[in-house]
Amino acid sequence: MDTVTLTIDGREIEAKKGATVLEAATAAGIYIPALCAHPDLTPFGACRLCIVEIEKMRGFPPACTTPVTEGMVVRTNTPKLQELRRNMLELILSEHPYSCLTCPNNLKCELQRVAHYVGLDKITFPYTYRELPVHNEDPLIVRDYNLCILCGRCVRACQEMRGVSAIAFTYRGSQAVIGTAFDRSLKDSGCKFCGACIEVCPTGALRDRDGQWESEAEKEAVLVPCKHACPAGIDVPRYVALIAEGKFAEAVAVIREKVPFPGALGRVCVHPCEEACRRGQINEPIAIKSLKRFAADHDAGIWRQNSKVRPPTGKRVAIAGSGPAGLTAAYYLAKLGHKVTVFEALAEPGGMMRVGIPEYRLPKEILRAEITEIENVGVDIKVDTKVESLDKLLKDGYNAVLLALGAHDGIKMRVEGEEGPGVIDCVSFLREVSFGKAVRLGNKVAVVGGGNAAIDASRVALRLDAKEVTIIYRRTRAEMPASAEEIEDAIEEGVKIQFLAAPSKISRENGTVKMECIRMQLGEPDASGRRRPEPVEGSEFVMEFDTVIAAIGQRPDIPAEFTLQTGRGNTLVVDSNTLTTSKEGIFAAGDVVSGPDAVIGAIAGGRKAAEAIDKYLGGNGVIDEVLVEPEELIPYLGHDEDFAYSSRARMPKLPMGQQLDNFSEIELGFSEETAIAEAKRCLKCPLRLQISSPCLPPVSIK
Repeated sequence: MDTVTLTIDGREIEAKKGATVLEAATAAGIYIPALCAHPDLTPFGACRLCIVEIEKMRGFPPACTTPVTEGMVVRTNTPKLQELRRNMLELILSEHPYSCLTCPNNLKCELQRVAHYVGLDKITFPYTYRELPVHNEDPLIVRDYNLCILCGRCVRACQEMRGVSAIAFTYRGSQAVIGTAFDRSLKDSGCKFCGACIEVCPTGALRDRDGQWESEAEKEAVLVPCKHACPAGIDVPRYVALIAEGKFAEAVAVIREKVPFPGALGRVCVHPCEEACRRGQINEPIAIKSLKRFAADHDAGIWRQNSKVRPPTGKRVAIAGSGPAGLTAAYYLAKLGHKVTVFEALAEPGGMMRVGIPEYRLPKEILRAEITEIENVGVDIKVDTKVESLDKLLKDGYNAVLLALGAHDGIKMRVEGEEGPGVIDCVSFLREVSFGKAVRLGNKVAVVGGGNAAIDASRVALRLDAKEVTIIYRRTRAEMPASAEEIEDAIEEGVKIQFLAAPSKISRENGTVKMECIRMQLGEPDASGRRRPEPVEGSEFVMEFDTVIAAIGQRPDIPAEFTLQTGRGNTLVVDSNTLTTSKEGIFAAGDVVSGPDAVIGAIAGGRKAAEAIDKYLGGNGVIDEVLVEPEELIPYLGHDEDFAYSSRARMPKLPMGQQLDNFSEIELGFSEETAIAEAKRCLKCPLRLQISSPCLPPVSIK
């Protein structure tokens, strides 16, 4: 017999054999107050609030440790029980801050909700404040044991759920507290900062440094920030966990559920996920971008087994531009069954990934292979074909048009003398080098700007035999928008940076470009949040170069014949939800809407465009797919004394002597051993979301 029948508060119910009275009551929707009990933890019986009356049984047994029996008769809410519970809870609160009964945050405090439920509204016992120190020195977690009621939930969560055992009961009797051995910091106690202890704490004695949230969605965004920081919504913790388990092909399948460019992103992504990574508050964030590249480099293709292309819908879509936004939209629209044609004005597809990112960062064969996968789902790419007329595309039978033109027009420096020999714009320079054209720079080269394009231009110049390359930037290094690692690599290769300087005039003499600059100082913050550079009067100085490369930004080049509404920076104005332009059936996404953005931002724009266009064509706009079956999260973490001090893996690179005489890829990728070790540094933040909620009183609170 697998069940027993018993009566609780006059209701006859069935319960699993071996269940406790508390479990049986909770399953039947009958609330019994308990502060030490938790659905995911073994019974403890410490708080004594779950006492009940059971016929033919002496005293008041705790429901959390009393097993059900056939024919048992239980009462849970008699006046005597409530009186006893009030007395026991008053004892608990006699060493708990008095504000518990009046705190306006009562809806979020389990202890206060229980106090209201049993009718306790004041303390009559003598009150003692323990004056224990509040531990603010640990990352992620604040420990205030003045709020602790010794329910033991946190200790059991750390031991039973996680197998970490970083915290335990210390001392005895009235001096008992929960803490770490020898009062060490959490980092030194082997804590893995999973947050299970916070999740089960009923009083706020353990709480997040990251504050509170109003909904489950907000909670997930705070507790799993890497996934939510990714513009494309890649499930970062999931693929990192798979790498840690040695499941590399499954990891790349998870990445491909959201993006068609795992290899490219693994090399050039600006990795906002790493900026958000909670591990970074302990020592260093997980090397997420490098792990993405590792997974892509070890792709066994199992994702293709579940990658489906739906039957033809009869609808046709034209996409102008084959950059990350255009190709991403093309990929998902084709998989939805639409006939997609991509028109590219240049000789090869890829947009700025192809012509704006040097090959030493993103090899052509990597990009070409990923574009081939996009073509394999039915996308037709026509190169050397510039879209001149939107009306013609619609007349040719296309039901929708997506403009993903990118931002390929270099911005002028607006200084006297820049129009002339020896001055070139960064976009044109990188494009010509990418297509193998001969570009003569001379020995001394200046690059004006501080973004990733400026860094790329400076490093490319070194590979074209420039002897000296200097970046001129009007702010300090702290304000440079370029990636920190790209700046470090440039400096390591020999690029010089002249900070707090800006060109004011350019002239030429005997084939030399003379660039007059003026010193700058930082004033108040501007719209970007960075301090505004202001010229220092009378500080002009002159520098001489053979070539000056202007890398101060790009903007979209939109044909006037399109007659579409444009905004700041010559970007297209679109509806933020539908990405529709001022013309029916014409959509836009990527840099042509946002201005120059990272590859991952453009991919996110392409995904959004695919969803919007599919809805416009009569579909449901759902482009997500499952390429590998979700795996069960394993809650056990185990003890590792040095976990908090495990350092971030460093990317191996070509020796410096082999970097500057060619365009070979500099970063060599992780070994399997390194990738697995790095992935194991992850805090596995989603595990906390799997912890059950405690059973709370079924009454509203005043």
